[in-house]
Amino acid sequence: MTDALHTELLKLAHEAARRAGELLRDGRPADLAVAATKSSPIDVVTEMDIAAEKLITDLISGRRPDDGFLGEEGAASEGTSGVRWVIDPLDGTVNYLYGLPTWSVSIAAEHRGETVVGVVALPMRGETFHAVLGGGARATGAWTGERELACRPAPPLDQALVSTGFNYVAEVRDHQAEVARRLIPQLRDIRRGGSAAADLCDLAAGRLDGYYERGLHPWDLAAGDLIAREAGALTGGRPGQPPSWDLTVAATPGVFERLQPLLEDLGAWHD
Repeated sequence: MTDALHTELLKLAHEAARRAGELLRDGRPADLAVAATKSSPIDVVTEMDIAAEKLITDLISGRRPDDGFLGEEGAASEGTSGVRWVIDPLDGTVNYLYGLPTWSVSIAAEHRGETVVGVVALPMRGETFHAVLGGGARATGAWTGERELACRPAPPLDQALVSTGFNYVAEVRDHQAEVARRLIPQLRDIRRGGSAAADLCDLAAGRLDGYYERGLHPWDLAAGDLIAREAGALTGGRPGQPPSWDLTVAATPGVFERLQPLLEDLGAWHD
């Protein structure tokens, strides 16, 4: 893959994330309502999720018609170029529905099955994170210019701040709550932000020491996983496996080596 193609994909991902973020931020109706549900009655989709994904796929396919797509709201095509876009147009839909600020637009580009570009925009925080495989991770925000991202130095596990998320299926969530109950005495504290992509970017920016969650789809983590890794984090699933639906773990080195086996012992990967 050439640097020129890296640059093209990154520029297009930035434009699509910016425009979708503006649509979601500025176009949110005052009477926003649930348009559909997914895994349970509390796992929701709004009309704005659907509109944002259409904006992203229309923009990208207009520039690169041979690329494939995998999107949370139904975009799915193989393409013929070797490039596939993995899109979460609105990660943190429940936050968005309630007017909470932690939601994001997540766009990743894969080349021949490997994630090579990731962009996560958080419009209500005025921040955008991005990474290119092998090129490091960076962000823009309230500070001047572009900031290179790096994870925090690893603290002892009992001083680590770790984020997580909970499933919308009640019996799965009950198990996750029990895992968190047993884990929290061994950490500094646990946070629950509501957007996996935002959590992974906060890890990359040194705002967290670790993150774990069960039940993530490829679009939830594709961009954020690359950003975290390029900032120096380690990511994986169950020991020896990549991040998956069963378990995603990401942390600064030192914390990861202790958190991953602990989550395995606690059974974080099963009901």
